[in-house]
Amino acid sequence: MKSSTIFLQNFENAKLKAIFDKNRPVWDFLKIIPEALESILYGEKLHSKSNSAMQIDGDVFIHPSVSLPPYGYIKGPVYIGANTELRAGIMIRGNVIVGSNCVLGNSCEFKNSILFDSVQVPHFNYVGDSILGYKSHLGAGAILSNVRFDKGIINASDENGTKHSTGLTKFGACLGDRTEVGCNAVLQPGTILLPGSKIIAPKAIIIR
Repeated sequence: MKSSTIFLQNFENAKLKAIFDKNRPVWDFLKIIPEALESILYGEKLHSKSNSAMQIDGDVFIHPSVSLPPYGYIKGPVYIGANTELRAGIMIRGNVIVGSNCVLGNSCEFKNSILFDSVQVPHFNYVGDSILGYKSHLGAGAILSNVRFDKGIINASDENGTKHSTGLTKFGACLGDRTEVGCNAVLQPGTILLPGSKIIAPKAIIIR
């Protein structure tokens, strides 16, 4: 299984790069997020600003270069890298690793996910149990669905089309580097997209 090689491991943070620079099925990265966070959060200090009403609970590291929005919620453990932009109304529900130069937008929700450097998730998105490769981008309203309708184990296909059981009941999507997902697109659980993939948004249905 070579799907983990679709990611170029673009993390500015050397600790993160070492943790995730391994040849394994991509969904296995989701299983080691708590371990990775424990490693990189050790000895780091929470960055906060008095002019923000944003609520922050638990073990959270936010790089000093990051400005906090006027409101939102972050529950640790969470790591947020340098020069990342956090926008108003953001919700981060724990076990989230964010690289540098990312955008986490207004009214977006994140949980148990990895965002490599320069990822943009700017408007009304849900990212759960997912991995977003370097410079991947979600259009407004794009959703990464992470649970099957029957709540069963999620399967995923590798680059050769072979199906594999992930052993996970919660697994959203893995987006290769520079993937573009159109506005209001919904990716089904277990979606794996190769680098440079482009997902076109659904067309509007006009009733006359």
